[in-house]
Amino acid sequence: MAEEEGLTLTIEHWEVIAVVRAFYHRYEMAPAMRPLVKATKNTLGEEKGRSIYLMQLFPGSPAKRIARLAGLPKPTNCL
Repeated sequence: MAEEEGLTLTIEHWEVIAVVRAFYHRYEMAPAMRPLVKATKNTLGEEKGRSIYLMQLFPGSPAKRIARLAGLPKPTNCL
């Protein structure tokens, strides 16, 4: 699936995917961008918990893209 989107998943990608899966397990919903940034910051630290970092890893709509790669439903506020 990642290859179809032009992504080669690295350890950094998998770290963020793990954060999203943990968020989903806890709240039973995939995070939109703001909660995604906050959860990433709380789990992986200041440097990785920034929207620009997430957009560099997952260009376009990071929250939607990460949810899809994690096998989760898209965030409720994503079009």
